[in-house]
Amino acid sequence: MNKVRLMGERVMERFLMICALISIISVLFMTVFIFKEGLPLFKHVGVADFLFGSQWDPQGDNPLFGILPFIVGSIMVTAFSMVIAVPIGLAVGIFMAEFAKGRIADVLRSVIELLAGIPSVIYGLFGYIAIAPVVRSLTSSNTGLGILTGAIVLAIMVLPTIINITEVSLRAVPSHLKEGSMGVGASHWQTIVKILVPAASSGITAGVILAMGRSIGETMAVLMVAGNSPTMPRGLLSSARTLTMNIATGISYASGDHWISLFTTGMVLFVFILVLNIVVQVFLKRSIEKDS
Repeated sequence: MNKVRLMGERVMERFLMICALISIISVLFMTVFIFKEGLPLFKHVGVADFLFGSQWDPQGDNPLFGILPFIVGSIMVTAFSMVIAVPIGLAVGIFMAEFAKGRIADVLRSVIELLAGIPSVIYGLFGYIAIAPVVRSLTSSNTGLGILTGAIVLAIMVLPTIINITEVSLRAVPSHLKEGSMGVGASHWQTIVKILVPAASSGITAGVILAMGRSIGETMAVLMVAGNSPTMPRGLLSSARTLTMNIATGISYASGDHWISLFTTGMVLFVFILVLNIVVQVFLKRSIEKDS
């Protein structure tokens, strides 16, 4: 019996190892493919011209491949979505961890899970039909489509990530810290602000960065509400095109250097996401070391 159980454990161990190797190999193949397809563009276009050029006209008589407007658009949409989502996500996460009880907690968790499962195209439709008209009526925007509308939609999309990780991080704080703070006369709110949130800061920060990665990598929802203009954005009400939008817009008809430039754009996006993931791993490692 022990032999059979030991053999089963070994088989399962090998199976899990194979699954892990498949994941690693898949990422490596994907990375090699993107860089193999994208790097040839630099034979005709300088790296500086590609990254810092402000003109995008890949099918003109004199093709231009400047993606700086898309980089700026991606950063602006992502940054403003975080400005909206982080305070709300932290507030809801704190409420879920420290105040929500019984029926209210169950309903809130169900709603948050539902938000996490809604397809991005539905968020895009909601933004186009419900948010854009409000932005148009309250501002000087002619269409209501632009960075502000895109940021609001993305903020709603990333809220579940921030809320869930904030709640989990706060619940993981050792109970004796809270009890000690309450024992010396601190109020519940003072304990949350001065003890619990600082103690859970590494995990919360990791959640925010993960949400940022989701935001910067989103395509369909932003494509529907950000205006899709290949020009340098001038403000919150400007139409913009992000890196992901540029790939999705051109992939159906691109050819030649235009086709290659889309993979090169994917390389830049890949580096953005890679850096964010490395930052997440560093924060998670620090959080684990701190807790131990």
